[in-house]
Parts: sequence; C-alpha cells; structure tokens
Amino acid sequence: MSDSIIIIPTYNEKENIERIIRKVFSLEIPFHILVVDDGSPDGTAQILKSLQQEFPGELHLEERRGKLGLGTAYIHGFKWSLQRNYEFIFEMDADFSHNPDDLMRLRAACLNDGADMAIGSRYIKGVNVVNWPMKRVLMSYFASGYVRMITRIDIRDATAGFVCFRRKVLETIDLDKIKFVGYAFQIEMKFTAIKYGFNVVEIPIIFTDRTLGTSKMSTKIFKEAFFGVIQMKIASFFKNYNK
Repeated sequence: MSDSIIIIPTYNEKENIERIIRKVFSLEIPFHILVVDDGSPDGTAQILKSLQQEFPGELHLEERRGKLGLGTAYIHGFKWSLQRNYEFIFEMDADFSHNPDDLMRLRAACLNDGADMAIGSRYIKGVNVVNWPMKRVLMSYFASGYVRMITRIDIRDATAGFVCFRRKVLETIDLDKIKFVGYAFQIEMKFTAIKYGFNVVEIPIIFTDRTLGTSKMSTKIFKEAFFGVIQMKIASFFKNYNK
C-alpha cells in the first residue's frame, strides 16, 4: 500500500499516458496513480484499462463524460483520494512537462521539511522553462507577478500545476466552494491554503514543454485567471478561514 497518490487529468493523451505511468511506477518510492479522463476520443481510457491489468491496485481510472475542465478533474480526484488512506496527494500533468523524478522532492518537502503544500516552481530560481515560446514564458511569468500584486501572497509560480498536498490541506478546504475550472484553479488552491495558514513552499524544478500531444491553454482560460484573481481577492474579505 502506498501513502502517495498522483492525480493526472487527461484529455487526448494517448501519446504520453503509457510512458508517464511506466516512469512513475519505476521510481524508488511506490506511488499510486489516479487518472481522471474527460472522455478522450483518442482512446486514452482504453490504454489505461489495458495497463490496469498490469498494475492492479496501483493504477486507477475515473472516466467522466465530456471535457469538464482541469479544476473539476482535480476536485474529483481529491475527493476520491480523501476517501482512501493517502497522506500525500499530488497534481501532475501527463505530458512530461513535469519530471516524475521530482515527485520524490515534493514528497520529501512535506514528509521531512514541514511543508503542508509543496509546489514545483518554475520561477523560484530565475526562469526554468524549456521549449516554451518567449511570448508564453513572459505571459506565465508576469501572470504570477500580477497574482502576487493582487493577492499579496508570496508565491513566485502561482499557476504551477505540479503540487504535493498533505491530506489535511484538502480536508480543510471546502472543495465544493472552489470556483475556478481552468488555470485559475491553481491560483485559487494556493491562495486558499495560505489563507488557512498552511505552510506552502516552492521547490525549484525545470519545466519542459510537451513534445507530444497538444496544449490545452486557451484565451478563455487566461481571461478566467486574469479577472478571477480580482474576484477571488474581494470574496476573501467576506470569508472565515479558521481551520
């Protein structure tokens, strides 16, 4: 039995999903994986069902109908994981933009170094991004600066999607009240954890853009994050963050 579960949301990731799963299961620490697939028409779920025969009890699949958004996929995965006995619950992409070897560093930050939430950060030590167009690097970097300015939280990589939570963080946050579904979801989770007084730390990683499959970023997602941060900050004045 593992104390660690990695939630991987997927939509059309047939080029990456088997490789990422085999890589995670080759690590020294035994991790379990939960894939939340939003009805991928490319056959991602079928690949996973085949792999489940090879990794029974370690690889789990939750299928949803339709593309329902990154945030709702993670909320679904969080609730599923909290119903089991996992102490460390991770977010990670399927496309190798997050190096699975760094999972152990994030876990160690929570297990040994007192973190309640460990973020794999692209910007805590300069800009550690590989293969991204300069326009997107600048958009992401300045988005985090914008978030810091509006929210006053000291997080260098507010939109990071490579995270380890201790279960008490997800038990404390009312997951049904998390509002955003795109990349603003990542900002909201960090902001909420900090408002509750949890120890949120950033661990430097190197982010490498996907080489297979297609990005899910869109103008709609960016707008949600830009305007949503202001709404989130205003709403926080009327919330009680006592644990």
